[in-house]
Amino acid sequence: MDSASCYTIVSYIYKNIQQKQTMDKPALTSQSIHPIIKKRWSPRAFSSKPITKDQLLRIFEAARWSPSSFNEQPWRFIAGVKGHESWDKLYECMVEFNQKWAGKAPILLLSVGKKTSTNNGKPNGVYQYDVGQSMAYITFQVMEEGLRAHQMGGFSKDKARELFSIPDDYEPIAMMAVGYQDEPDTLSPDFEDMERAPRQRKALDELVFAGRFGKAMFT
Repeated sequence: MDSASCYTIVSYIYKNIQQKQTMDKPALTSQSIHPIIKKRWSPRAFSSKPITKDQLLRIFEAARWSPSSFNEQPWRFIAGVKGHESWDKLYECMVEFNQKWAGKAPILLLSVGKKTSTNNGKPNGVYQYDVGQSMAYITFQVMEEGLRAHQMGGFSKDKARELFSIPDDYEPIAMMAVGYQDEPDTLSPDFEDMERAPRQRKALDELVFAGRFGKAMFT
């Protein structure tokens, strides 16, 4: 094999390694944070490789131990494994934009929150906050399992209520796709561009205040 052919092969391999590395998109943090939080991000390219029952049990066990106001634990989850009726119903609930990329994900789930207190029947003003915490715990355990998750607000709550017979005292909140990450070129060009785009966050000065709203705490 001549040197030109060797160079071509090495270049091809290097290019593909670079492409794979772009899928690892750690947060460019200003401070040192936990590795799972630094590595967590929300891809849209999922492999159809199935997730085991034990993995799912650990993921939902993590959510079970999320904190909540007065230990109300208002979170409920409707989960679907691809190839089963529940997955098909959850997929039907999603808006077309999300259906275009989420179809390969082996797991879809819907978070649902109980709107009133189990203790006294009064409205629970922080139930959505608590459900959000449980979803965050899921994303951390998902990362620990070597999986990835992408959360979605783009779905029909009315259709979810209809298809799953969700009681009036419960509110559909968000959906999530879970699975093994795939390469960005498995997506359509528009989604591939989003997949490769750099991550961005507001500066702490825009988020954390002291003394009055808008006055940066860290200056």
